[in-house]
Amino acid sequence: MENLSITGFTRPSISWCESIGLSKCFEAYANIGEDIMQIGFNPNSGYTYIALENGVSICSSMGDDAHYNVTNPEDGEEFFFESYKEAEYKLSTF
Repeated sequence: MENLSITGFTRPSISWCESIGLSKCFEAYANIGEDIMQIGFNPNSGYTYIALENGVSICSSMGDDAHYNVTNPEDGEEFFFESYKEAEYKLSTF
């Protein structure tokens, strides 16, 4: 069994917005059940995220509600969805 770590946070502590965003990501994840690849914060985009092994990421910016992100492997274009099912469907079209 491999331990998961949270990456991308460089401050001595996680900010309020980041902690709220991460909690919303975990709340969304609780109903999915896919394996987690990575948990973290992207300082370039400002998103906290849970990246799943199947290619869908659950993300939140500035503590907003969680969204589901899929990236096209061919051109790197990102797509954001309000439901996991929409993200799964988009992923199946690549």
